[in-house]
Amino acid sequence: MKKKLIPFIAVAVLIIIIVLCIVVGNLIEKYTPTKERQDLTEYYAISSAQDTAIVLNNEVIDKKARMIDGVVYFDFETVSMFNPRFYWDARENKLLYTTSTDLVTVDVESSEYRITKDTKNLGHTIVKADAQTAYVAVDFVKLYSDFAYEIYSEPNRILVTTAWGSYDTAPVKKDTAVRVKGGIKSPILADIAKDTRVTVLKPDETWTKIATEEGIIGYVKSKLLGEITQETATSDYVEETFTHITKDFKINMGWHQVTTMAANQNIGSVLMNTKGINVISPTWFYLNDNNGNIASLASKEYVDYCHQNNIEVWALVSNLENKEVSTNEVLTYTSRRETLVNNLISAAIQYNLDGINVDLESIDAEIGDSYIQFIRELSLKCANNGIVLSVDNYVPTDYTAFYNRAEQALFADYVIIMAYDEHWSGSEEAGSVASIGFVRDGVTNTLKEVPAAQTILAMPFYTRVWSETPLADTDENQTANDGAESSDSYQLFTLDSYATNMTEAKKLVDTNGVVPAWSDPEGQYYAQYENNGVTYKIWLEDATSLEHKLNVMKDHDLAGGAFWKLGLETPDVWDTIIKYIN
Repeated sequence: MKKKLIPFIAVAVLIIIIVLCIVVGNLIEKYTPTKERQDLTEYYAISSAQDTAIVLNNEVIDKKARMIDGVVYFDFETVSMFNPRFYWDARENKLLYTTSTDLVTVDVESSEYRITKDTKNLGHTIVKADAQTAYVAVDFVKLYSDFAYEIYSEPNRILVTTAWGSYDTAPVKKDTAVRVKGGIKSPILADIAKDTRVTVLKPDETWTKIATEEGIIGYVKSKLLGEITQETATSDYVEETFTHITKDFKINMGWHQVTTMAANQNIGSVLMNTKGINVISPTWFYLNDNNGNIASLASKEYVDYCHQNNIEVWALVSNLENKEVSTNEVLTYTSRRETLVNNLISAAIQYNLDGINVDLESIDAEIGDSYIQFIRELSLKCANNGIVLSVDNYVPTDYTAFYNRAEQALFADYVIIMAYDEHWSGSEEAGSVASIGFVRDGVTNTLKEVPAAQTILAMPFYTRVWSETPLADTDENQTANDGAESSDSYQLFTLDSYATNMTEAKKLVDTNGVVPAWSDPEGQYYAQYENNGVTYKIWLEDATSLEHKLNVMKDHDLAGGAFWKLGLETPDVWDTIIKYIN
């Protein structure tokens, strides 16, 4: 019997030994750190010899730089991320940067760059380009930008710092490994020696997220870190100072629409009907071809007359008169912008102008950067010649954000809010040209980007007469009318409007025997009447509505007011205006 049990006992012992070996092996496997190493090329998602990973403020970002002939280049999108003031002209292959005093220009494949008339050499190619974008040497971008960087190889990576101030660091107590994730089974990114200081990104009881000075971001055991202390990252960048030509008086500006040379001769009578005007803006210049040339209605006698009456002349340049001209074509070529700028400055000098008023409207969002570059370039030459630069702007909206009023305010002297055309000829419903809420919002939102001392509030001397003509009572329209109650968007009339001056608007109201009613929400009088079945609606602009707008200007201590346009007002408005702008 014993002989029969011996084999069974042996088998049982063997099984126990095997199980114990498995258990022990599993325990050893569980508690033994892996020696597997993470491929850093995969870690940084590098796919070519030129690819250079970007580690921004201790985070590996998706975008890549390029290593070409030992020089690291950012693509232009990345350049713009670090400094949006760089401008790339893909049409003429030029990189531009505008400082507060100079225009910096670089041609593709050149090691030289021009600072206005001075030429310098960086020692290697600054800009490379392909069909998609430009690539700019990092050290050149750094000349004008607030960041620091270090470059490492194997694999190629550039560490960029834009976040300044205090950060946590700690020494490593003994030699250890940085792992991809918290846990001994996570692959090793790098080995670090005792006393190496690391940046502490995310402390934890067991595993702490850290960054090494070589741009390795991973986890180490928390118990292997010494005392956490703070260090400070400081920038060597010197912020630019922008200066402006601003007046020591409140601006009281009127636009004078001039469409013929003969109209200049009326300046005496135009001014005679005003009070307190200290700046006049005649509509003299407009884009006349796609090469940057301008048409001019300027008059030296006009300027002389204004100066004799202590009135400055800020001539306006527009893009609305010549329908054959493409503003896009003019602004997106550096050579054409330069021609336009030079033509405006030449005219300003020739006619002894005090300022230039830019009124380029209906700009496409896709060329917003070119528009801003034009303002920068024009501002430099205006400043060099003592010429005031003012820029007309719509009230801020999401779809006009590309006008970049904050950048305008750095380079231009005055930013003008055209606080009108709330409702215009293309509007789908009748309404005020400039309700007080519209004006307030326009000022409040502009001041988020522009200092009050540079902001001028433009107000209307005109209104619109709206007409609602009932649709013809055909069977088709009757069917539509029957369903109109369930459709808010359906109109039972055709809507039309036209702009008119203060005098004519008042005459229409009086002629039709209407007593206007005051509307608090609009801050103006409202009149409605019917004539031959047509309903007419007018939100009146007059001295009273204007005073409400002037109070907004006063409450925010703006640089002054402007008015479109001279000749549309009633005489009494000037007595109101000079109470606020004297």
